[in-house]
Amino acid sequence: MLSIASGLYYVSELVEEHSEPTKRFLRKLIYTIIGLHVLLLVFDSFPWKLTIFSIFSYYVYLQNLLKFPYVELTSPVFLASCVLVVANHFLWFDHFHNPYIPPLEERLRPDYVPPRIATFVEVCSFFGLCVWFIPFALFVSLSAHDNLLPRHVEVSGKKNNGLAKVVVANLREYVYAASRKCGYELDPTHGHII
Repeated sequence: MLSIASGLYYVSELVEEHSEPTKRFLRKLIYTIIGLHVLLLVFDSFPWKLTIFSIFSYYVYLQNLLKFPYVELTSPVFLASCVLVVANHFLWFDHFHNPYIPPLEERLRPDYVPPRIATFVEVCSFFGLCVWFIPFALFVSLSAHDNLLPRHVEVSGKKNNGLAKVVVANLREYVYAASRKCGYELDPTHGHII
């Protein structure tokens, strides 16, 4: 567990320090994975509807790179990416979990060749590279803009915050609002009851 946390920290530090090369790398990687999906469709007879859905998902992930490393957590592209990650995972999981088994009549023929069922290692490799890698990389890069030097100044003057800061701030506001409704007044600077 500690090694995973250390690896995540290292990757996020790399993204923070090298945001432009990371953007180029992610763009090339998205195109590579789209090409890999096409090759799997052509040579391994992967399901075409599911493959087209995955390619569309990667097209949406690509749209997140337009303002990389700045990400608006409420933008339609980011929200669509979150939904597509979950949908892509469950659809591919269902595909590998329920392989096609031909009817009994077909299996009893002398020329019957059983369909090839992917091994656990092959399924894990597919999920790691073709389903999770890019969304995970985009998720790790959410905090990259927090520590960047102010080269790009937004016109609106609105400060971008990372995912963790937004979640904590919203949770804090919720707790303060709930405590006020219950008759308690919290000091927002120290969190003590007044």
